[in-house]
This record gives sequence, C-alpha cells and structure tokens, in this order.
Amino acid sequence: MTDLNRPTGGEQRSSLFSLAWRESRSTRRRLLLYMSSISLGVAALVAIDSFAGNINRSVRAQSRALVGGDVSFSARQGWTEQSDALFDSLAKAGVVMARQTSFASMATASLRGVPGTPLPSSPDSLASSAAPTRTTMSAESTVPVRGAGGLTRLAQIRAVTEAYPLYGEVLTEPAGRWDELQRRPVALIDPALLIALDVVVGDTLTLGYGKFVIAASLVSVPGDPGMAAAIGPRVYIADRFVESTKLLTVGSRADYEAFARLEPGVDAAAWLGGLRPVLDSARVRARTVSESESSLTESIDQLANFLGIVGIVALLLGGVGVASGVNAWVARKIDIVAVLRCVGATSRQVLLIYATQAALMGLVGATLGAAIGVGIQFLLPGLLQDVLPLDVTVQLEPGAIAVGIGLGVWIALAFALRPLVALRRISPLQAIRRSVNPPHAAGIDWATWTVNLFIVLTVVGISATRANTPRDVIGFSAGIAGVLVLLLLSAALLSRVARLTVRPAWPYVVRQGIANLYRPANQTRSVVLSLGFGAFLVTTLYLVQSNLLAQLRITEEASRGNLIFFDVQDDQSLGVDSIVRAAQLPVIQRTPIVTMRVAEINGKTVAELAPRRGSDTLPQDEAAAQRERDARTSDEPRRPSGWALRREYRSTYRDTLFTGEVLASGAWFGGTPAPATGPVDEVSLETDIAEGLGVTLGDVITWDVQGVPIATRVTSLREVNWARFEPNFYAVFQSRTLEKAPKTFVLLAASDDERASALVQSAVVRRYPNVASIDLSLVRKTVGEISRRASLAIRFLAMFSLAMGIPVLFSAVAATRRERVREGVLLKTLGATRAQIGRILVSEYAVLGVLGSLSGLLLSFGGAWAIMTYIFDRPFTAATGQALGISFAMMLMAVAIGMLSGRDVFKETAMSALREN
Repeated sequence: MTDLNRPTGGEQRSSLFSLAWRESRSTRRRLLLYMSSISLGVAALVAIDSFAGNINRSVRAQSRALVGGDVSFSARQGWTEQSDALFDSLAKAGVVMARQTSFASMATASLRGVPGTPLPSSPDSLASSAAPTRTTMSAESTVPVRGAGGLTRLAQIRAVTEAYPLYGEVLTEPAGRWDELQRRPVALIDPALLIALDVVVGDTLTLGYGKFVIAASLVSVPGDPGMAAAIGPRVYIADRFVESTKLLTVGSRADYEAFARLEPGVDAAAWLGGLRPVLDSARVRARTVSESESSLTESIDQLANFLGIVGIVALLLGGVGVASGVNAWVARKIDIVAVLRCVGATSRQVLLIYATQAALMGLVGATLGAAIGVGIQFLLPGLLQDVLPLDVTVQLEPGAIAVGIGLGVWIALAFALRPLVALRRISPLQAIRRSVNPPHAAGIDWATWTVNLFIVLTVVGISATRANTPRDVIGFSAGIAGVLVLLLLSAALLSRVARLTVRPAWPYVVRQGIANLYRPANQTRSVVLSLGFGAFLVTTLYLVQSNLLAQLRITEEASRGNLIFFDVQDDQSLGVDSIVRAAQLPVIQRTPIVTMRVAEINGKTVAELAPRRGSDTLPQDEAAAQRERDARTSDEPRRPSGWALRREYRSTYRDTLFTGEVLASGAWFGGTPAPATGPVDEVSLETDIAEGLGVTLGDVITWDVQGVPIATRVTSLREVNWARFEPNFYAVFQSRTLEKAPKTFVLLAASDDERASALVQSAVVRRYPNVASIDLSLVRKTVGEISRRASLAIRFLAMFSLAMGIPVLFSAVAATRRERVREGVLLKTLGATRAQIGRILVSEYAVLGVLGSLSGLLLSFGGAWAIMTYIFDRPFTAATGQALGISFAMMLMAVAIGMLSGRDVFKETAMSALREN
C-alpha cells in the first residue's frame, strides 16, 4: 500500500489528485448538486459583464460615428460671429466641418394634391375648419385626426449641413436618398411619422412656414438611435432651408452642434487645446472623441457594476448553499476519512483530497453557469436593440467568462472550506467507534477562524470590484454582514424560544416538530440563514420595483394637464389661449419663460468664480456636476460649479408655490423684511442648483436677462418633483421683477378626448406655425411601456433570485438528512405512522419557514429603503401586503422542499438503519 506520508513532490500531488477523483465516484452527483447553487450567480455575472464588454468594444469601434466626428462642439444660444469665424478658418485649414441644429416643431401633413388650407379667420371657426375630411377614427385610436390642413404631430427637427455625417452612413428607404437632402427642400423622416401622419414618400410635410417633400424614410442614422420616436419622431432637413420655416425666433429653444474631422495622426486633445481661449469667449463647449468615449464606457460600466451586484449577492447566496450542502456531504465521509487516517493519511492530506473534490465540482458548476450566461448574452441585443444607440457586435468575452468561472470556483471553495476543516479532527479511532459528527475543537480552532476571515475578505474583495467608491464597498459589505448576523441571531433566538414555549398539552406531532428546532445537530441556523437570505433578496427586489412603478403612477396622477403648447410668443399667448378655450378645453397654466444667465454672485463675476474651463476641471453636464458635488467632503467650503455658473437658465415668475414644489428653507416672497441696503427683488432657487452655485439664503445673485442686469436676493430654497409632467424651474422670481422682460409662454391644458386634442393642436399650428405642442398621453404611454419593460426585468431578477434559493434550501435541508433518517426510523420502530412523521416534518419546516421568511421580509424593508434613498433618490413606501404574500410563498416553498427531501425518511427501514450502524 502506498505510504501517503512519503514526500514525493509532484508524484505525491498526482497521487492525491487521483485518490480524490476515485473517491468522489459515489458522491459526485450529490456534490455537483450542492455546487450548482453558484451556477445562476455565475450566469448573471458572465451575461452582464460579457454584454457590457461587447457594448464597450462597439463604442470604441463606432465612437466617431456616435459622437459625430473627432471633435464635437455645442452651444445653447446659437453660433456667434466669433464661433462662425473660427469654424470658417478651420474649414479653410483643411478640417472637414459639419453642423446640426436640433429643435422641436409641429409637423403637418398636407393632402396629396392640396397645396394648403387657409388659416381660420377666428377662434369661432375652429370647429368647421378643423373638421375631419379624409381619415375617420374610433375613440380608442391614438393617431391624431386629419383636419382640412392634414394630420399634425410633434417632431424633432434635425437641420444638417452638406458634410453631415462625417463618419458612418445614413440608410434610407428607398435607398440612396440622403444626397437629395441638400439639393432641394425635402425631408427624410422616421417611419413612425409616416404612420402617424398617414403619408407616404412623395407627400408634402409642413414645418412652420416651410414646405418639404418627403423623400424617404430613415432606416438608421449614425449615433442617433431614435429612442424618442414615440414622442417626437425625427425629421431631417438641410440647414439652409431652416430660415424658410421661421421657427427659430427669439426665445426658441434649440441645440447647436458642430463636428470636426481631423487629418489622420492629429492629436485631437492637443489640437483642441489651442482653441480653448476662443471657444471659451464664444461660449462654446468642445469635447474630443476620447472624452465622449470615456463618458459612454463609464456609464456602461457603472450600470454593469450595479446590475452585477445582483449576481454577486446570488453568488453569496449560492455560497451559503454550498456550505450547507458540503456540511451534509462531510457527515457522509466520516467513516471514509477515519479509514484514510488508519492507513497513514495526515489531516492535511485528507483536507486536500476533499478540497480538491469541492474545487472540481465547483469548477463544473461555475462552467455550467458561464455557459448559461453566454446564452443570455446572445439574447440581450435582440431585447435591447430599440434602446441602444449603436449596433452591438456580440462575441465571446474570454475575460468575463474567466472572471465569472474564477469567482464561482473561489466562492464555492471558500464556503466549502468552512465545513471541510472539521475533517482534520477525525481520528483513526472513529473507524471503529462511530460518532455522528466530527468532534469539536477543545479550544480556539484557528483553522476555522482563518477560513471565516478568508470568507469575509472574499466578500469585501468582490464588493470592491463592483462598487464605485470606498463608501459603497463598506456599505455593501456591512449590509451583507449585517443581514447574515441578524439572521443567525434570529435562528438562535428561535431555538431558545422553542425550548421555552413548547407545552405538554400540545399535540405530540407539534411538540416533536418544534423540539427538532433545538435538538442536537439541528438545522435551524442553516435553514433560517438560507431561507431568510433568499427572502431578503427576493422581497427587496420586489419592493424596489413596486416603489419605482408607484412613483411613475403618482407622477401621472399628479399631473393635472396632458396637452402642452410651448414656444408661444408673448403676442401669441392670448390667441392660443382663445383657440383652446373655444374648443371647450380648460387652460390650467399659462407659464411665462424668460431666458437669462448668471452675471455675478455676491459681487464676484462668473469669470472670477468659475473653475478654469477645460476637460479636466469643468463638468461637461449636470451628471458630471453631480459627481463633482458627491466627491466633495462636507467640511469643504462651497464652491460654484462651472456647469451651474455658465448654463442658460429658463426661469419663470409667479407669486405662489406649485403643487410639485416644497419649501425646503427660507420664506416665500414677501415673508422676509426688505434689507436696508442691497436688492429688494427676491428669487427662489431649487436646492440642487443652489448647491451648484454655492449660494444660500441671503446671498445676492445678479442675472443677465438678455442684456439687462437684475440683482436679486435668495430668500427661499425649494425641493422640486422633476418627474411631474408640468413645467418646473431652477429659479422662480417675483412677478414684478420679470413681467416686463421679453418672454415666451408654455400653456398647459387638459383634455380627455384624443380627437379633441388633435383638433386643437391642428388649429393652433395652422394659426401659429412656430408653436409646438405635445399630447402627454403619448408620453405617458411611452413611459408606461418603459415601466412595463422595467417591471419585467425586475420581476425576472426576482424570479432569478427565487430560483437561486431553491438549490440553497435543498442543500440546507440535506445537511441533516442522516439525523432525520435515524430519527424517522426510531419513530417508526416505536409505532409512529407515516402520516405522523409527515406532520412532524410539516410542523418543523412551517416554523422554520415562518421565521426565515419573516426575518428576510423585515430586513428587506431596510434594504429597499436604502436602495430607494441612496441610489434612486426617491421616497420609500412599504408595500406590506404584497411583501407578506411573498413571505407566505417562501414559507410554503420551505415546507415543500422539506417534505420532498424527507422522502428518504419514509422509505428507510429499521433493518437497513441497523445494518448501517
């Protein structure tokens, strides 16, 4: 016989591996079942990381087409003479330039062969002039009705110059029509607009005062996926024909972009650095393709990390299942280990043999999970093609697969070592003197504590790979640890309470079932931990889902109007108001909007306050500004954000708070005494913009209102519900301050009849072609569809977590199968019937199920509150009824799995049990 103690180096390791493989033959299927607990967690990680890798790879390959060029420029107030001169000089220097102007407008279809329809002479003629002449509709239809002037729909206009796009190709149907855009007044439109306006290629589209022949429908445009087509379909026209529409007037909102294509080999960052002074003075933002690519990939990575947390939690839940299952597996190996010790195996060699088996089966389980994850990865592009801004090339990501399998094996081995270290304490004497469980260490078992520390470091290390900040790492790790500790305490409390509360007067089957909770080798801890952790995860995901959907429902219900008219000029507001009222629709709000910029804060100019403009110091958008605020410590002095200082503000004036606003601090207009010196005009700021500007109550802000300086005192701060379908503002002024300033209006009306809404929109756009309108019922339906998809995704995660808990529960129940069989045989020997043993099992698992699921339920309220508060920044509402339903379902699942795993108890005979002994 081979001497296992002989130090033979590689031969010894090979011998141990062969022995581990041969010894596992009888229990491979059972061990593989335990290790399958990690498969779903690995599948989630591989699918998420692989798809994120595919997107990032596609972003890098298509970044120039996505951004529009090697360098992109943008301005909110249009191009100045200075910026035009700069772009002209760049073009003369050999840089290929393209421009795009984007704005919203109403698109009206003219009847084929009908050049136009006279505008109604008065609001009283609305009914006759807007009567349908060509298309009839049912009340349930969502397509606008056709009046004498044709169907009307809000559209997103893209006016482009001849060189657009600099990278990529626009595909149209019929093919090859993009080149016609610059030759004559034609339009290329979204297919959705063809359907909405009931037009075909060759019909005429009216935009403002301009008319355009529909030359083709759009198939794809580089960098423009058209995700908002349900609300505002795209219409492409040539930039030189914008003037004919007369849509871009003072106060009109538009986005101005320009793109540059550099010669190969030119360093875009260095090239752009020389232009920064001119761009700053012209109020033009600029970004290189590398900066835009970094922003895109950073957002994708953050989303992947957030979704990956679900996979990590599933992996940890699987680890708990592995620990429970391996504990049962170890109990079956006591005799074999004792024999191995008799023939000379050391405790270290025994541990290596069974750790090798666990690692191999963990590898098989992780590989199976990786294969499932790859399958999901190839399904995702089809599900997400409508919302992705690029074509994703799906391919295997070896790095993601390797990381997923590696983490799976690591988690499996880490949690398997916890029960495996007990094998070191089995002595050769146990081969002839059986003990149900390995003996406990007399003192501190340093090996067990080392494994515990290893598991803790594993959780922290994995958290660090997914979290964005050290605070997130600490929060995630502490949250998981807190949940596990509280569940273990709940299990210990249950055992204690069960011992104290059981009464002799209770039925025997109930007393015996409850007594099993505190008997030697009980499974109270493992089942409560597994079931509670699974219930915690499932219920947390459900509560987050229900809160997010409830927020959307509250938003819809709180919005009083559904028909919005915007870009209404000062001299048009009464006319639009009369047309709406003539259709017997109530005008709920008539909100003035005044454009302005910050000139000074407390006597310091923007140039003195703002950080130096540059890609390293200036936040490029609001999201970047928020990251800058988050990174700032609480004891740092307030400093203004460049984004908040330099942006254009579209503000309003009124003397009352709206229902979507809450006064956070200060007093509303007139609530504070006028100062002895300084400005008397008051302004109320939204809390986030006040932080971005670095101001608080009492500070003085001087605004540049279209060339006129107006000084104001900050007298109140407001919290605004931006999710409401109503006009909201960063800055609200007293009426007396801005009522004489140049302004536009937004009108909010209410209509329950889609046909009436369409008639009014058609009438308004015929009289005032520059006015745009939108029926928010379309937005709500789009949001509802997004909500439905989000709900399905979150429910899938919940079902995924529930499926994850099933093998974990099986493993926990199997951990004490041997003791349960012995107990069942003893009860049958004493005369217990099959029905009595079944009721004993039901009593035990019902109590375990109630405690585990309720513990997870209570902890899930805390977890869901933290997610809603710190991640989604939304209030939390406990959906107690539905959560209790989930808890009850988890309890039933625990009872069902317990009874299913208890089949061996019913089948075992007294004789076979005696033979085993």
